[in-house]
Amino acid sequence: MGISFSTTARRRSPTHPYPHPLEYYPSYPMNPPPAPYSAHSPSSPPVYYPYYNSNAYNVCNHANPIVGQPYFGPFELQPSLPQPRVVAPPCGEQKQAKVVNSDVNVHKDSLRLEIDEMNPDHYLVSFVFDALLDGSITICYFAKEEADCRVVPLFPETYVPIKIPFRKGLHQEFRQPSGTGIDLRYFSLDDISNPSSRYDVFPIVISADTCPTPYMVDDRSYLLPHTLSQMQITQVVVGRNHDGQFTAKAIRQLLWTDDICYELREIYGLGKSGSGFNDNGSGKDCVICMTEPKDIAVLPCRHMCMCSDCAKALRLQSNKCPICREVIEALLEIKIDNIDQ
Repeated sequence: MGISFSTTARRRSPTHPYPHPLEYYPSYPMNPPPAPYSAHSPSSPPVYYPYYNSNAYNVCNHANPIVGQPYFGPFELQPSLPQPRVVAPPCGEQKQAKVVNSDVNVHKDSLRLEIDEMNPDHYLVSFVFDALLDGSITICYFAKEEADCRVVPLFPETYVPIKIPFRKGLHQEFRQPSGTGIDLRYFSLDDISNPSSRYDVFPIVISADTCPTPYMVDDRSYLLPHTLSQMQITQVVVGRNHDGQFTAKAIRQLLWTDDICYELREIYGLGKSGSGFNDNGSGKDCVICMTEPKDIAVLPCRHMCMCSDCAKALRLQSNKCPICREVIEALLEIKIDNIDQ
């Protein structure tokens, strides 16, 4: 006799299906949804629960990836405001250049100090100049320029100004007569390499002035009415090269005409720079559009690099020179038909 277990009754017993998963968890009363925020109510900062109060570790010292996460409460989305339009900084105003004809011009890049053969310790000034009228050149040592187009030497008794007449002509070579030079060994290089800041005195001042051409009537010469002479003043300092020889360098050039003084400055990209205006090269074209001839110079950097249309467009977008990126203070329009005229 044994005990037998039968599973028939178990198989015949009614099968109870698993209840819905929600029945495993107690049903808690759900909170009502928060009321919508008013458009005018101030937004509250997000609520942050510190890490040490969040029970980030359970009883088994295992990190709980869910418990301990910071909670940020609801916050109000502010409507995005329209961004202001970015406006380019104002560019300098555009000016029209005034044409001033110079009757005499000293090529400052041709300035040299040459040793006097008769007096080896003395140096003579030489350079190349152009003159449309007859006139004279005066060499002054340690002189300054004053009002009314006057060049005043500080030591007229020691260094007498030398005045040499010239005839009109282009690309003339000038050289001081022998015996009229200066001995530069008696001066410190610091004294002759920089102008005096107190009196604006330069070691060498070259004054080139023209004489109005008279007209002849009955073998008598008369000057035309309202005809004034011009004067160009070149202020020079002295330095030394690697060989120890003295060199001359022009610091500033002034032009007196019609009782008005103009300071002469170079325009980069004008004249014989690059491939020139009379060639078919790119030197005469605008650096922006590369098609129109350039006729706008940028001040104060003096780069002539744009045409009029590109300069107008540039004023609305930027205030920097397209060549050197310096801030533009003014635009100067220069109309040139032929550089040789």
